[in-house]
Amino acid sequence: MVQGQPVFVYGTLKRGMANHAWLQRERFLSEAALPGAWLYDLGPFPMAVLAPSPGAEAAVRGEVFAVSAAALDALDRLEGAPRLFERHWLELSTGEPAWVYLGRSHQVRHSPRITSGCWQRPGRAERWTA
Repeated sequence: MVQGQPVFVYGTLKRGMANHAWLQRERFLSEAALPGAWLYDLGPFPMAVLAPSPGAEAAVRGEVFAVSAAALDALDRLEGAPRLFERHWLELSTGEPAWVYLGRSHQVRHSPRITSGCWQRPGRAERWTA
């Protein structure tokens, strides 16, 4: 049984990224994908939103961590939840649910979509190594 709440991250909180220190004491579980979501490049960070129609070919690639209640509260503050990002309980490609921080479609209307679904860092959104 996993201790802590599962959280799916797809941007600056991933291993090796600028905000990963927020998760350094938390346990990495796996890489995964979030089906039914699109990823957008907002410059210094990405934002995932639910795809506009069910069944749309879409997935966001990221990592899953088991986090403590205190870490989840800290992530809410970092992500500006619920104003900037909203935290949702969603099923991942692994079949397991996790908390995911999502934006809203109006927030990304002028931003380019990352068609690969994988954000590496500013300016390197299309590269993915599994």
